[in-house]
Amino acid sequence: MKILKMFAMVFGLSAVLAISAAAQASIPKLDGGTIDVQAQKGKVVVLAVGASWLPLSAKQAEYVSTLARKYAGKNVVFYYVVTDSTNAKSKNFASDESVRKFAAANKIGIPILRDSDGAVVLKAFSIDQVPSFVIIDKTGAQSGEAFGGIDPKFDITVPISKKIDSIL
Repeated sequence: MKILKMFAMVFGLSAVLAISAAAQASIPKLDGGTIDVQAQKGKVVVLAVGASWLPLSAKQAEYVSTLARKYAGKNVVFYYVVTDSTNAKSKNFASDESVRKFAAANKIGIPILRDSDGAVVLKAFSIDQVPSFVIIDKTGAQSGEAFGGIDPKFDITVPISKKIDSIL
């Protein structure tokens, strides 16, 4: 009986630790270090989740740049999260240098985070398509569902701005 109680206690503690670890979204920065996008209490965080090989990611870069300019000086932080694989054998592989070239070509002036194959953001924020936008409120919680997909004929910055304004 003692062994069963001990097993239950260890299993319960492991589950709690796993849940708390999963609740954090710590993502490597392209140029070193990591950012926990949910630990920026008091700020609204906007994640533009894309991949350098997707044709619509160029349009997404334009949208996020527009939003970053609009909210400059306000309590809003923007990150571009690339989900390109870091595994050279993957068909979606992109080296850090090719991601830098993508960022420069698309004039992305916000920090670039590198989430290989979307291992963190896709799961943490229930993203089912890339490109997407995720908004994290001032408490570190996701604010609504991700804005998924981009239609070049529809300016997605309008609903994203409304969401940001509603939580600022």
